Amino acid sequence: MPTSPLSTLTIRPLTVEDLARCADLSQDRDWPREEHKWGLLLAAGTGYGIDAPDGRGLAAACVVTRYGDSAEAPELAAIGMVLVARRYARQGLGRRLMTFVCEELHPVPLTLHATPNGRPLYEELGFTAPGRAEMLVGTFRPVGDDSTEGVRPAVADDLRAVLELDHEVFGTARTHMIARLPAFADHLLVAHDPDGRLIGYAAAWPNMHTHVVGPLIARDTATAKALVTALAARSDRPLRTDVDVRHEELRTWLTGRGLDVVFSNTVMTRGIPDLPGDWTRRFAPLTVAAG
Repeated sequence: MPTSPLSTLTIRPLTVEDLARCADLSQDRDWPREEHKWGLLLAAGTGYGIDAPDGRGLAAACVVTRYGDSAEAPELAAIGMVLVARRYARQGLGRRLMTFVCEELHPVPLTLHATPNGRPLYEELGFTAPGRAEMLVGTFRPVGDDSTEGVRPAVADDLRAVLELDHEVFGTARTHMIARLPAFADHLLVAHDPDGRLIGYAAAWPNMHTHVVGPLIARDTATAKALVTALAARSDRPLRTDVDVRHEELRTWLTGRGLDVVFSNTVMTRGIPDLPGDWTRRFAPLTVAAG
């Protein structure tokens, strides 16, 4: 069987200069362009892409975000935005790109959120499925007894405590992502207990016509509800968030306030049986593309 010329195409690093090409690729696959999110991922992570042989942008792309105290020796890496242009679909480019990335990162543990279409490929590459997240979208309708007690906008002096809490809950350092939140998000809130201890934080960042709620880190469900309620009060857009299905109480509460489940992603890992950290306080990721 003759070798497809697509198998000889170079995989190259992507930079912020490729942002428009990445957005074009999203649009080609009927995804939102999401320039704002692409900008964060390309600045804080490493993009990998294959230029289309017909000269029309990218044939395929993905982004890797490394976590840990050392960029040279990451403790975890998240893979996201795995896309192949429609005209090159089902010709092995997605497999080739993912195989390359997995080999490039070995032996770093990996995680990703898989769509139903992508899951079979990831399973063939050694990923397992320890969890699931549901995307909820809708206009938040508060109920009279919804509390926002202890929640306030974050200030510069909160950053150190936010980073420490995030490291504890996420299970590894992601300073390069969280430190960008004040500029990336439209709203960044923190929650404190009566003694002034930080017990949660959450951001709402713009993505097309919605505000994405994430990360959502909280001591308990009541704190998570307070953070979401306070974010919704500051937003003039529908909310979107991706909730770990183990947080059934929060999911039920959100659906009771106007959000609907519109999609389900499988949380997958490679090299570790499950994500590190404390899932009981990790309610929603910053984005499913970066964990």
